[in-house]
Amino acid sequence: MSGNCPEGAVIFYRIYKIKDSTMFDLKVMNSVLGELEEERGIPRAKVIEAIEAAMATAYKKEYAKKGQVIRAHIDLSAGTTEFQQIKTVVDDTTVRFEEEGEDAEPAEPKLDLEGNPIAPLPYYNEEQHIKIEDAKFIKRDSAVGDELVFPLEAQESYGRIAAQTAKQVIIQKIREAEKVSVVAEYGARQGEIISGTVQRMERGNIYVDLGRATGILPYEEQIPGERYRQGERIRGLLYQVEESPRGIYLRLSRAKPEFLVKLFEMEAPEAAAKTVVFKAIAREAGSRSKVAVASTDPHVDPVGSLVGQRGVRVSTVTSELGGEKIDLIEWNENPKTFIEEALSPARVLGVELDEEEHKATIKVAEDQQSLAIGRGGQNVRLAAKLTGWRIDIQSVGGKPIDAVEGKDAPAPVAPPPIATE
Repeated sequence: MSGNCPEGAVIFYRIYKIKDSTMFDLKVMNSVLGELEEERGIPRAKVIEAIEAAMATAYKKEYAKKGQVIRAHIDLSAGTTEFQQIKTVVDDTTVRFEEEGEDAEPAEPKLDLEGNPIAPLPYYNEEQHIKIEDAKFIKRDSAVGDELVFPLEAQESYGRIAAQTAKQVIIQKIREAEKVSVVAEYGARQGEIISGTVQRMERGNIYVDLGRATGILPYEEQIPGERYRQGERIRGLLYQVEESPRGIYLRLSRAKPEFLVKLFEMEAPEAAAKTVVFKAIAREAGSRSKVAVASTDPHVDPVGSLVGQRGVRVSTVTSELGGEKIDLIEWNENPKTFIEEALSPARVLGVELDEEEHKATIKVAEDQQSLAIGRGGQNVRLAAKLTGWRIDIQSVGGKPIDAVEGKDAPAPVAPPPIATE
């Protein structure tokens, strides 16, 4: 969200000539309300509320007595602003009435049932309060706690300080309304891919201009090796909406498994329609991913759907991820079959499972041994993460090779369900 609010600076000059009159141009008012609602998503009622608060502040600054509660009301049909003083109906149970000689010695504070001091009642203020007996003369059914409205005389001119104060109030109110609007808009888009332009780089984080708000792509959520330039278009998964004193920041990620899922949903209608579902993902962003998929329709090939004709769909996703290799694997409830598939492209000769230790011993031919382990142990490491099993590779006729990265492998990373509209 923008740090300043230009509408607040000019809104009085477009709607009111605050130094001259409390009248406003209905056509201009509707124009301003329409612009703020369309461009910034701020409801008309919120803008009117902000203007009323600003006008009340200006009136109070220039003409009201100390302690008065002033309220402004805009009449859109007449094009006028009315000012009112608000008084609350009270009795001796809600306020203290000063009596002569009362201040000599402060009374001991009253205690509640638990022995804690009870806060004293506020003193009666004739500018803010009205006694119940007096209120009944004005409005017969008045009750303690009611508010009575007293019309005030409209004033034709305001000083520079009052006008400046009113301007600051409307800037603050519109900014608050815009913040609520942005949180509502982007909160509903959490879990989706959004795009913007690179604004700046700071301490490894990338700040992205999204129009109405600023996105942050933290260093740890970036794809290793990617480089960005100011003004460049960038896409990321919106995974968190964060409010701070400086504004609203939308946290983005290009490294999370869910980003890969959403990219496939954009390319493959079967994935978007949840006909093809993602069962588990093991990802090392920018390098390689293993993705286990299944189909809810026996007539739909889950792997083929994501690969596309001549590999066009998976190639598009790979390109967006900076050349990251993607192994698409069909999910299988049989752990032996699933582990075999997870170790592709290596050919597995046999799988022995130790249920107690949750360990799988894989037998491969000697010429498949390095392929099964992968460069730096990546293939077996990703397979272990994908399946949730500790995997040891053993070449036929050779010694077992303990895949260190496969030990105590975490459970498969399954993307959380993301609601679709």
